[in-house]
Amino acid sequence: MSTSIKLPILLNEVRSCTLCAPHLADGVRPVLQVDAKARILVAGQAPGRKVHASGVPFDDASGERLRSWMGIGREVFYDATRVAILPMGFCYPGTGKSGDLPPRRECAPQWRAPLIAMMPRIELVLVIGQYAIDWHLPQCAGKTLTDTVRAWRDHWPRVLPIPHPSPRNNIWLKANPWFADEVVPVLQARMAQILAQ
Repeated sequence: MSTSIKLPILLNEVRSCTLCAPHLADGVRPVLQVDAKARILVAGQAPGRKVHASGVPFDDASGERLRSWMGIGREVFYDATRVAILPMGFCYPGTGKSGDLPPRRECAPQWRAPLIAMMPRIELVLVIGQYAIDWHLPQCAGKTLTDTVRAWRDHWPRVLPIPHPSPRNNIWLKANPWFADEVVPVLQARMAQILAQ
């Protein structure tokens, strides 16, 4: 069975998954964007409340900043044949004492490897935040987010660890201006190169 046939079957299974249902106060609503032709993979954390409501990944202020860093607009970002969006947890995990709860632990082991295997053309993985870094860059486990992002060249040009683009990270971005000065222009150039192929 070819990837083009297998992927819709797998996506149907993902979208009907109830593995975490007992732990999701707001209900099950997997939010992801996957296509076998995708060249760029955005490996995020988990949908927030607004994304849970809309069903559209990064349909919030974080998405606006992320698209700005990538140097692309909504039309390209939401073209699944170009950009895949695969969070560590597909459903909104709910709110905790200091913001959204972490992605549910059940999701990634169940679905991540099979879905990534269906996207053989990926050339760049944007690894967003600590949970995604721990999965995609296990050799960086135990390091701070700042140290991992600062050492971005160690994984380039295939993988790029970046901070979460949430407005909650404005303090981090202000304290680390090298990210906008040094990393963002390189990311945008790589994006343009991949998308031009």
